Amino acid sequence: MKFALNLIGILLVIAITALISWDKKNIEWKLVLKAIIIQFVIAIILVKVPIGTKIVSAISDAVTAVINCGKAGLDFVFGSLADGSAPTGVIFIVQVLGNIIFLSALVSLLYYIGVLGFIVKWIGKAVGKLMGTTEVESFVAVANMFLGQTDSPILVSKYLNRMTDSEIMVVLVSGMGSMSVSILGGYAALGIPMNYLLIASALVPIGSIIIAKMILPQTETVSEIAEVKMDNKGSNTNVIEAVTEGANTGIQMVISIAASLVAMVGLVFAVNQILGFVGLSLEQILSYVFAPFGYLMGLDGKDIFMEATLLGKKLILNEFIAFESLGGTLSTLDPRTAMICAISLCGFANVSSLGICVSGIAVLCPEKKHVLSRLVVRAMIGGVLVSILSAMIVGFVMLF
Repeated sequence: MKFALNLIGILLVIAITALISWDKKNIEWKLVLKAIIIQFVIAIILVKVPIGTKIVSAISDAVTAVINCGKAGLDFVFGSLADGSAPTGVIFIVQVLGNIIFLSALVSLLYYIGVLGFIVKWIGKAVGKLMGTTEVESFVAVANMFLGQTDSPILVSKYLNRMTDSEIMVVLVSGMGSMSVSILGGYAALGIPMNYLLIASALVPIGSIIIAKMILPQTETVSEIAEVKMDNKGSNTNVIEAVTEGANTGIQMVISIAASLVAMVGLVFAVNQILGFVGLSLEQILSYVFAPFGYLMGLDGKDIFMEATLLGKKLILNEFIAFESLGGTLSTLDPRTAMICAISLCGFANVSSLGICVSGIAVLCPEKKHVLSRLVVRAMIGGVLVSILSAMIVGFVMLF
C-alpha cells in the first residue's frame, strides 16, 4: 500500500508543478522522466547501497567534526553559556546559531581558495551533461548544495544579465530548495541527524532543475558562453579578508535568523490567541491543508498530521521553527518516518525568503530585478516541491 501511495505522491508533485507552469505545452516530459530516474538512482546509492551509506556516514562524521571545531570559539567567548551548563539553560542564539559564524568563515575560506569552485565546476559539468542544461544554471544548482540562496549566484554573477528567464528560474528554485553548509550546524544542534541533511543536499541539483524547467521551460535562445569562469575571489584581496568577511556574514546571518524567529514565534502566538476564540490554532489549520502530502508519503496515523503541521510551519514561518519541533520528537519516530520528515523540511522555501531572494540577487544584477520579482512566488512553491519530491523518493526507496 505504501508503495502505491508514494508513487501517487510523486505523480501529485509532478502534476502540481505542471499546473503552475507558465508554458505547459513545452514541458519536456522525457527530461522529467529521466530526472526522476536519476533521483531514484541517487537515493538508492545513498540510502541502500552499502558503499553509498558508508560514504554518507563518513562525510557526516567529517562535517560534524568540523562543526565541533567551532565550539572552541564559542566556549572562549561565551563560556558556560555555550555548553548549556549555565543556570540559564539553553541559549538558542549561542548554542544553536552561534556556530554559523565559524562555518560561514570556513565556507568563505574554501570559496576564496577555489575548493568549492572546483567541486561545483566538475559536478556542475556532470549535471549539465545529464540534464542538458547550460553550464551557468548547472553550476548554480550544484553550488546550492554548499552555499545559500543569495551566495551561490555570486559564483556566476557576471553572467546573470545574459541568462534567460528559464535559467533565472533554476537559480531561484535551487536557492529556495537548498540549504547552506553554514547553517547545517544549526539544524544539527536542533537534533536533526547530519546524514539526513546531506542526503537532502545531494538531491537538490537534479530536483531543482527539473522542477524549475517544468515551471518555466527553456524556449528563449540561450546566450553562447565559450567557458564559464566562476568568480571565487569577490571583493576580497587575501585569505584573511575572506575569512573576516565570512565571519561578519555569519554574525549578520545569526542576528537575522534570531530576529526572524522572535518575530515569527510571537506572531504565531498572537494568531493562535485570536483563533483560540473559535477553538482553532494555526497548527491545526496547517495540518489539514498539508495532510494529503503526509498521507501520500506513506506515514501512519498521527504522523500524517505531524508532518503536515511541520510542512506548514516551514512554509509560513521558516525551517528552523519546523526543525525545532521535529527535533524534539525524532527519537519517537521510526527511521523511515524520521528521514522523510527531515528531508521534506530541508530548504529555504518560505514566505519570508521571497524578499531576501529578490533583493539579494538583484544587488548582483539590478537589470533582472523585475524578472526576479515576477518569478519568485512560483519559485518558492517550486522549492517546497523539490524537498517534498526528495522526501517521497527517499521514502519509496526505504520501503525495500
